[in-house]
Amino acid sequence: VRMHEALKDQLYGQFARIGAAISSPKRLEIIDLLSQGEKTVESIARHARLTVGNASAHLKVLRTARLVDHRREGQHVFYRLADDTVFRFFREFEALARNRLVEVEQMARLYFEKRDQLDPLTAGELLARLRDDDVIVLDVRPEEEYREGHIPGAVAVPPDELEERLRSLPVEREIVAYCRGPYCFFSVEAVDLLQRRGYRARRLGIGFPDWRTQGLPVAVATEESPGSPASIHSGDVSDSGRASERRPDERKR
Repeated sequence: VRMHEALKDQLYGQFARIGAAISSPKRLEIIDLLSQGEKTVESIARHARLTVGNASAHLKVLRTARLVDHRREGQHVFYRLADDTVFRFFREFEALARNRLVEVEQMARLYFEKRDQLDPLTAGELLARLRDDDVIVLDVRPEEEYREGHIPGAVAVPPDELEERLRSLPVEREIVAYCRGPYCFFSVEAVDLLQRRGYRARRLGIGFPDWRTQGLPVAVATEESPGSPASIHSGDVSDSGRASERRPDERKR
C-alpha cells in the first residue's frame, strides 16, 4: 500500500508539472501565439511584449514540461507547440475558465459577444459561402501568421492596415474576418470598423488554429503571393492570396 501511495504521489507530481508550466499569464499567451504556427524567440518576445531574455525563460519552462518544441535554423531558434493535443488542452482550459469564473464570462460577453451585430459564422457556413463564391474572407492576424497558414482564399489584412485598405473591398460583398481564436480582438475590431463604414461584416466564430485542427483545408503563402488586399476583386475571392494548399498533417513542423 505504501508503495502504491508513493507511486501515486509521484504521478500527481508529474501532472503538476503541467499545472506549474501554465501558471503564468505570459506563458498562456505564448501558447496562444504558438497555436498560430512556429515563431522565433524574437517574434514571441515582440508579440507578447517581453524582453528576449524573459521570453526565453518562459519558453524554457514550457519546454521542460514538454508543451513546446524547437528547432534551430542558422542563428535563430524557432518554437512550436509540441503537437495538437497541447492546443486542444489550451482550448479546453479556456472553456473551463469561462464556465467556472464569472469574470471571464463577463469579459467575453462585454468585449466580444455584445459587439456582434450579426451572429458569428460557423466553419461549415463559411465553407459553403466560399464554395458559392459570395463572401470575402479577411485574415486580420499579423502577416507572418498568415504566411504560416490561413484559410484558402483569405486575404491578409493586418489589423493596423485595414482602414487604409477599405477602398479595395467591394461594398456589395459580405465580409467575414477571422483571427487567432475566441478571445482575439483583431476580428472584433475589424468587423466593428467595417460595419461603421457601411460594409456587411461579421466574425468567424472560431480562430485559424481551430479551423486547422478540425482538419479543414489550409493554404500557405509564399514570398511571391503575400495575399495583398490589392488583389481583391468581386467574383475573384477563392484564389486571392492563395499560393498552395496543404492538409493540416502536412504543414511544416
